[in-house]
Amino acid sequence: MRYSSARRAVPAALAALYFVCAGGEAGAPPALPDMVPQRNATGAAATFSTTGKIPLDGPFFQSLGTNGRSCVTCHQPSDGWTVTPAQIRARFDQTDGTDPIFRTVDGANSPLADVASVDARRRAYSMLLDKGLIRIGLAIPANAEFDLIAVDDPYGYASANELSLFRRPLPTTNLRFLSTFMWDGRETLRDNAGTDCLKGTTTCFALPHADLAHQSNSATMTHAQGATTLTDAQRDAIVAFETTLFTAQISDDEAGELDAYHAQGGPKTLATAPFHFGMNDVVSGDYATGAAFDPHVFTLFGRWQSDGKPEGKRGNGRGRDDARAAVARGEVLFNTRPISITGVKGLNDDLGVPVLAGTCTTCHDTPASGNHSIPAPLDIGLTDAAQRTPDMPLYTLRNKAAPGEIIQTTDPGRALITGKWRDIGRFKGPILRNLAARAPYFHNGFAKDLDAAVDFYNTRFGLNLSDDEHDDIVAFLLAL
Repeated sequence: MRYSSARRAVPAALAALYFVCAGGEAGAPPALPDMVPQRNATGAAATFSTTGKIPLDGPFFQSLGTNGRSCVTCHQPSDGWTVTPAQIRARFDQTDGTDPIFRTVDGANSPLADVASVDARRRAYSMLLDKGLIRIGLAIPANAEFDLIAVDDPYGYASANELSLFRRPLPTTNLRFLSTFMWDGRETLRDNAGTDCLKGTTTCFALPHADLAHQSNSATMTHAQGATTLTDAQRDAIVAFETTLFTAQISDDEAGELDAYHAQGGPKTLATAPFHFGMNDVVSGDYATGAAFDPHVFTLFGRWQSDGKPEGKRGNGRGRDDARAAVARGEVLFNTRPISITGVKGLNDDLGVPVLAGTCTTCHDTPASGNHSIPAPLDIGLTDAAQRTPDMPLYTLRNKAAPGEIIQTTDPGRALITGKWRDIGRFKGPILRNLAARAPYFHNGFAKDLDAAVDFYNTRFGLNLSDDEHDDIVAFLLAL
């Protein structure tokens, strides 16, 4: 039995936000206290706010559209500020599938789905219930370098005018570390005002506030079916709220408190971590300082290699000190395990390097958070026809410049924004903190748990991990 296999039991009841809200003094606006533990499958996470509390009365929590939804509908603090299938199923059972998250515009497998009965709704919202996936409808751009020559949509809706793309809602926390917004980068705006951002260039990516303000309005108009755009004050309030939040795992059922014995787990330490655009970039080095790339991206649990203290044996026969040592070993493996990176669009092709010697941190280079510090959407094969499951649509695309070139994909990704053939299947890598709270993983929920995610990388890149190495990496990821 793998070390992590005994840690997957989902809590019997997941409290929705509405049942964990706590008020302050009489007459004070409702607020969630700072650092309230939120149980998940392998321990507990918490959110730290730089304001000292999490106010629950702002536009983030208000219905600003026409279908009853608010931002928090799909971004629950108990689920790491996203949503998980277990919680979604609980909401379905409590409301017979009428909770605001169940709306045909994007919650259903097709906007034309029958939702007239409970059984019909259970079928219509199966992707949301099973994998926590929201349907994103995007058309192929008019200037695209490719055209759509075939569609295999099990729900009978998708076409070139609106492809159905099933994606996980990204967390609305730890946003200070983002360099690009949304899986395909469509909310990453550009500032052409001449700002010198990237070593003398005249174009740079806009400040996060502008991206998030635009995104909050886009989400309201689409997911909440807004009748009018948000005011500047509403947008600013949503961005101000989101950017105060830092979320991470605070305790692990086997390793204990994640800041014990000089470890640096938890959101309070994360909130103090520095970040700037281009920090520790794997290709160019640090844009601001000129320092070379350092693969030691995570240094949270190094002291556990020598400072873990025995606290007696657990019921499964492993000591807490052993569990801490596993987390520390996993961190070392994540930073240093050699990987021969091949066939990754956006990396091998862009660099003209058939084989790139790297580690996990080659693609997860931002210190403390583990995303990429510049927009670097990559295709690691998750949308290939070979990885398709029967519940996913499959699109056959043809290169207009070379009609003999065909790609089959479950999601063209970045290519639906740029229209570029080379961008098909490319997505950004998300922030890696608070992973334990928000399975399944990858943009399309491909991996049901972190065991499956590590197995994918092990197979995709031929890592030849032993069972112990696999379990150490999982233990580390669960502690983030």
